[in-house]
Amino acid sequence: MSVSTAIGLVSESLRNLLLGEMTLTPEVDVTILSPHEKGVDRRVNLYLYKVQESPLLKNMDWQARADNPARLVPPPLSLHLHYLLTPYAINDQQTGNATSHEILGEAMRVFYENPVIPADYLADELAGAREQIKVMPSTIVLEEMSTVWSTFAQPYRLSVAYEVAVVQLDMLSASERTMAKRVRHIGVPQVAAPFLPPTVEMITPMAAPAGASVTVSGKNLAGWQAYVSLMRRPVLAGLELTADSFSITIPADLAPGFYEIRVDISHLSRKTLFFEVTP
Repeated sequence: MSVSTAIGLVSESLRNLLLGEMTLTPEVDVTILSPHEKGVDRRVNLYLYKVQESPLLKNMDWQARADNPARLVPPPLSLHLHYLLTPYAINDQQTGNATSHEILGEAMRVFYENPVIPADYLADELAGAREQIKVMPSTIVLEEMSTVWSTFAQPYRLSVAYEVAVVQLDMLSASERTMAKRVRHIGVPQVAAPFLPPTVEMITPMAAPAGASVTVSGKNLAGWQAYVSLMRRPVLAGLELTADSFSITIPADLAPGFYEIRVDISHLSRKTLFFEVTP
C-alpha cells in the first residue's frame, strides 16, 4: 500500500463499492464527509471516526522484499478503520424517515454481500495490497455514539458502525536494510561413524566404609567428562576420562546405610547406582 495515502484510498474504495452496487431509484450519492458538513439531500455518508493499530499484526517481524529477497523491510503499520454509515433524505409528511431507512438498508445489503472489497472497486494504488480489505459490522455502544455526535452542532441521525481491516502503511525505503549473509561455508562436513555413546555399567565394590575409594566402570567412557553426585551432593565434576573406568572417593562423613549415586557422562548417558556404606 501507499506510505501515507492508504487510509484515504480505502475510503475511496468503499465509496466506489456503494456507488457501483446500490440499486435504488433515483440513484443515491455517496459522500465522505464529517456529519456537520453539508451534502446533497439524498445520500449516504461514510464518516471515519476512529483509527486503531491492529493488535494481532503490531508485532510482525521484518520481511524480505518480494522483488528483492536480499533486502529486509520493516513490518507495515497495520490499522483498523472505524466508520459511521449515515443515510440522508428529505422527510416525507406521511412516512417521515422511511426514505433514509431505505437508503440505509440498501447500503447495509451491499456491505453484507461484499465482506471483502472486490478488486474492481479498489483504488488503483491498492491493487497490490498484501492483505484483503474486509468490511465488518461493528458494535458501538450508545455512549460512544453519543460522544461522536456531541462534537458537532448537528442532531443525532440513525447510523451504523463498520470496521474495515486490515489497512497497511508501508515504511519508507530508507528504513530497509540488507539481509545478513547466513551461509558461510558450503561443503561436506566430516562425519565420524559409527558413534558409540558412553555407557555406565557398574560400581565396585558396591559396599565399603565411608572414605573408601570405589571404581565406576562402563564402555566407551574415554574422551568424555564424568559428573558424579551422591544423594544430590557433588562428588566429582568434569573429570576428563582417559579409560573406561574411573575412581571416586566416598565422603568420610557418611553414616552407615544405603545411598544413591548418580553418574552423568558428558550429559549423554546417565545412570543411578546404589551403594552401601558399611560400619
